[in-house]
Amino acid sequence: MREFTVTKNDAGQRLDRWLGKTLPLLPAPLAQKYIRLKRVKLNGKGAKRDTRLAVGDILQLYINDEFFDAPAPENAFLSVFKPQLDIVYEDENILLVNKRPGLLVHPAQGEYVNTLITHIQAYLYQKKEWDPRLEHAFTPALCNRIDRNTGGIVIAAKTAEALRVMNQKIKDREIEKYYLCAIHGRMSPPEGRLEGFLSKDERKNQVTVHKDPVPGGRTAVTLYRTLKVKDGLSLVECELITGRTHQIRAQFAAAGHPLLGDGKYGRNRDNKRYDRKFQALWSYKLVFSFTTDAGILNPLNGKSWKVDQVDFVEEYFPS
Repeated sequence: MREFTVTKNDAGQRLDRWLGKTLPLLPAPLAQKYIRLKRVKLNGKGAKRDTRLAVGDILQLYINDEFFDAPAPENAFLSVFKPQLDIVYEDENILLVNKRPGLLVHPAQGEYVNTLITHIQAYLYQKKEWDPRLEHAFTPALCNRIDRNTGGIVIAAKTAEALRVMNQKIKDREIEKYYLCAIHGRMSPPEGRLEGFLSKDERKNQVTVHKDPVPGGRTAVTLYRTLKVKDGLSLVECELITGRTHQIRAQFAAAGHPLLGDGKYGRNRDNKRYDRKFQALWSYKLVFSFTTDAGILNPLNGKSWKVDQVDFVEEYFPS
């Protein structure tokens, strides 16, 4: 229990407004619930949310200690009242979540609350599967990441051991990652391999494709297969052999067929015709193909998961 005395600077405020300012980590719906349950007492009694505070009033808050902390990236999950997750698969070790385009995977650019990892942490905290007060070092974490405006499956580890094993499997390329994308024009041949070297301009957050090795360049290999062609666009399935920043976007643009909606590597005038403002790219399938022991993750070996609904497939390539 925490106790506060109302000063002249707080006087005149509604109880719920004061609570929101005093505990910014406490979600508004939860604050209203606590007021109803009389876990917020005014002068020893329950009070309505619209009660105006007066100088000298005593407020007693029977609320968990973590909500009194100062807001920071590491506790932003407390501000999420109803986690919004499209869960593809879950067990005691991992989560596979279908991320929507537009959502950051990690806090960045001043956004702490509305990110994929924040919603995952809130989900596990509310399920009582994770409590940071009982952990010395581990926090639920993502094993892979995708761009803000790319949709698709992201792997999250619920335990430290799962994180260690999954990261090693990704490093050893024992997880097959498949993407769907819509490109301008059609590839020739319709099925093949894109291979080159990528160098990155950190300031622009943009990569360049080179045919030959360059200083700082990293090998990039993508297998592709054309699935459909319609109205000047092609639906292509890609398998990432390597996983470099903007790999698919940059390689298809370098091949003369940028992704639909890609303003960074494509041409806006081509995208306007289709009214698409961000890249048509989706990480739609994962296959676990472990060739070495995976410990607690062994039951996943040989299994695959995919997303059945992809917005640009339904819009530009209806069955």
